[in-house]
Amino acid sequence: MIRVLLADDQTLVRAGFRSILSDEDDIEVVAEAANGAAAVAAAREHRPDVVLMDFRMPELDGLEATARIAGDDRLDGVRVIILTTFDLDDYVYGALRAGASGFLVKDTEPAELIHAVRVVARGDALIAPSVTRRLIAEFAGRVKPPEPGPRLNALTEREREVMTLVAGGLSNDEIAARLVLSPATAKTHVSRIMTKLGVRDRAQLVVIAYEAGMITPGWLTS
Repeated sequence: MIRVLLADDQTLVRAGFRSILSDEDDIEVVAEAANGAAAVAAAREHRPDVVLMDFRMPELDGLEATARIAGDDRLDGVRVIILTTFDLDDYVYGALRAGASGFLVKDTEPAELIHAVRVVARGDALIAPSVTRRLIAEFAGRVKPPEPGPRLNALTEREREVMTLVAGGLSNDEIAARLVLSPATAKTHVSRIMTKLGVRDRAQLVVIAYEAGMITPGWLTS
């Protein structure tokens, strides 16, 4: 059972998401929060698998709430999906840097919402990789990248190759096909990369790859 926390200051939005998710046999909404501070408290109390986090909330916004959840060792298994209007939220890139596992636009289709929750709960891939890629490409240019850290030196040549494909939004199966590997081998490479870099999930690999200059926005279009 996938346990979900809904964090949004609009009651009707929460009710709509609860209705959609509660119809699924493998998803349970365990708590709701109307602001960021309440979301952090609820995450600590209920330890959900996934938090659907509105970006713009009173008291504590979604960015800071996400950073607090991602930075709490007790919540290591909690994944955050940012809910955004896309055109207005210039801080989504910052949310990915803060530890979010991906994002969804608020007018997403019910099937996409359900799929997103399941994917992030598995820690398997980014939400909507093509859209995430465009978003990061847009905002990466606005952020001054830090110098690549020495931890990247721990990666093998093959692991660097795999990491660039992860950053391009490719799934494990797609990486396997491109590099002529088995899907299991591709998954093992991704897991080792995350362990070596000390990151929570694939979203963080995307951010690190852009900031370290391993790839540039728009390099992978196929």
